[in-house]
Amino acid sequence: MKYFYSVNNERSVEIKIKRSTFIAHLDYVESIKEAKEFISKISDKHKLANHNCWAYIVGDNAEIFHSSDAGEPSGTAGQPMLNMLKKYDMTNVACVVTRYFGGVKLGIRGLIEAYGESVEAAIKSEKLIKLVKTKEYSVETDYAFAETFKYKIGKLNAELIDSQYSDIVRMKFNIEEHLSSDLEKYLNELSAAGKIKLEN
Repeated sequence: MKYFYSVNNERSVEIKIKRSTFIAHLDYVESIKEAKEFISKISDKHKLANHNCWAYIVGDNAEIFHSSDAGEPSGTAGQPMLNMLKKYDMTNVACVVTRYFGGVKLGIRGLIEAYGESVEAAIKSEKLIKLVKTKEYSVETDYAFAETFKYKIGKLNAELIDSQYSDIVRMKFNIEEHLSSDLEKYLNELSAAGKIKLEN
């Protein structure tokens, strides 16, 4: 199972390279439409900048992506930005790098490095979130079986979210979807044996 990552909210990081100011903006998006809206929002906010270059990746498997040099020499901005997003296994993310030119030309190699470095600085500025589909379960059991059950579901990669103790024990837990088949088999066996009651 390959995991993908994104940001949980909008973030931006500003760096200076040879008097030019580069501001990298990242945000979580779920569609091409949302990516384009974010790109437009940042471009409008920085309409006096020399360039607002962008890249985005969307889709469960990072299968849809696009980028633009937005007036910089071909291949010096959008693609290096996209490459950096891919390096960190990102999807559902839009990125805009705003450049205010400082009077010193960076050259082709310099531009490629500057746009890549800007995006990397924004990626590293805060922890990324892992994008993974989970399934949630609620179970009732008695006190005598509760600890054994907790131990066993932990071994099956489930994560306990909540426990409530009254006349019985109620537990809520989840598991990554792709790991759920062994857990479901175990839950069905226990349910059939009367050890637990599965709640919908």
